[in-house]
Amino acid sequence: MKRREELAGLTLAEIGSLIEGLDPPGLDRVLPALETDPRAGVRRLAARARARALARARELQRLAAMRRFECELRLEGYRLIAGVDEAGMAPLAGPVVAAAVILPEGYLLEGLDDSKKIPSAQKRGALASRIRADAVCWNSGRAEPEEIDALNIYRAGLLAMQRALSGLACPPDFALVDARTIPAAGCPQRGLVHGDSLSLSIAAASVIAKTLRDGEMEEMDRLYPGYGFASHKGYPTPEHLEALERLGPLPIHRKSFAPVRAALGGEAVQKNLF
Repeated sequence: MKRREELAGLTLAEIGSLIEGLDPPGLDRVLPALETDPRAGVRRLAARARARALARARELQRLAAMRRFECELRLEGYRLIAGVDEAGMAPLAGPVVAAAVILPEGYLLEGLDDSKKIPSAQKRGALASRIRADAVCWNSGRAEPEEIDALNIYRAGLLAMQRALSGLACPPDFALVDARTIPAAGCPQRGLVHGDSLSLSIAAASVIAKTLRDGEMEEMDRLYPGYGFASHKGYPTPEHLEALERLGPLPIHRKSFAPVRAALGGEAVQKNLF
């Protein structure tokens, strides 16, 4: 650690570079001197660095709490623990997409959370890329609109998750599943209500499932201009409902869902989505 006298001889730019290059213990050692520096600019740099350090500490605590279920399972002897989640239950168009992810033991990725809590598509995409690169293994599964109409949306969601789980290259010892349990899972499992906010493995699956599905709906927007799929991703927004009434249903629409069925002149089969 630089002594107070040495810090006094550094410019603001040099102190900024010093702060950026320090690890958390080093920053803790130097901040008291910077926070009492007579220069207001240095104190502002120190205050910002302190705020960033506190925010990072809170983030690491949040992530550690989200490893609780994985840690408990490892104490019971399970090693390959898959998180499973789906995206696209409520839209009027497109598939349900699910993902299953096995993360390395002790894995932490800052910013990883339930995909619905990550408002930036760019950040979701960056997290998904990191997860795919770092995962022990991952896989996706899907249920097509025709399967949704034939099975109902709840069963189709389970089918997509079962396909994601069963297709993992390394068979899991245990599965943590968002909210439900999967028929014919092939391994012990536990359903966690709000699991994508409670388990890092499920959160990772939620991010991959959502980014895969969103990317597909953006491609549907290019194939079917005028419906606005790039913006609403098939959800029943006013824009989508207006386009459905004006242009009519497409092959990718779920014909058993009320607004689509109405546009076809029939009664809804799935008035209750779940």
